[in-house]
Amino acid sequence: MASRPHSGGKPGATRQQIERRERAERARRDTLRGDAEGVVIMYGWHPVTAALKNPQRRLRKLLVTENAARRLAEENIPTRITPEIVRPNEIDRLLTPDAVHQGLLAEADPLPSPDIETLSEGGIVLVLDQITDPHNVGAILRSAAAFAVNAIVTTARHSPEATGVLAKSASGALELVPLVTVQNLARALTRLNERGFLTIGLDSEGAEDLNRIALRAPLALVLGAEGKGLRQLTRQTCSHLARLDMPGSIKSLNVSNAAVLALYVGASRLGLMG
Repeated sequence: MASRPHSGGKPGATRQQIERRERAERARRDTLRGDAEGVVIMYGWHPVTAALKNPQRRLRKLLVTENAARRLAEENIPTRITPEIVRPNEIDRLLTPDAVHQGLLAEADPLPSPDIETLSEGGIVLVLDQITDPHNVGAILRSAAAFAVNAIVTTARHSPEATGVLAKSASGALELVPLVTVQNLARALTRLNERGFLTIGLDSEGAEDLNRIALRAPLALVLGAEGKGLRQLTRQTCSHLARLDMPGSIKSLNVSNAAVLALYVGASRLGLMG
């Protein structure tokens, strides 16, 4: 007599193990389908707990390991929705092999994108000209949160989605710094100019040193992608093109490092450092 086929998994797997594998596979399919439909995927302690603390973030699903659940309870972080307790490898299967999830994965709706007309006419905003690397954009978000930047303006196309790797790299800053998505960056810069913003494009070949420009609020610092830098129309629309002068022999920085340096100069000159 032929043996009964397994429901999946290795020979000898218990019913509980099979059910766990099937549950993980359903979750993986749901996650991938949700990502395609615009659902934000966040993993890791800081991104997920920041989302849990943000009342504007609508959560759809929360996967938590037993260790992470204990830590959430110890730190009095409310989950807001009923979490699904899973094993670490069940989250592993939903992510790339190098993803560090620390026992937390959440699915959520995207946060609303504010209108450029609503940006505060004080302080600093960052404008990103087609920076496509999610690690860089996430790092810029993290620095923007540290310097209390009012918002980041980015393009609808040629920009990474505010999910996954970007959210992990931002380390919770996605919940703190509004992302303003625009269809036409030059038009958005023109509108900022009309509203009284000082728009400064950062360029290693810029005619002026950022330290020597008379900075004032509201200030918009414009950064281009590594390699190609600012697009021509972006350059033409900025009120100034500035370089970051440094004493060493290397004159160009990674865009996320350039953002930190420019923010420090801007925040210091505007008296925002406390």
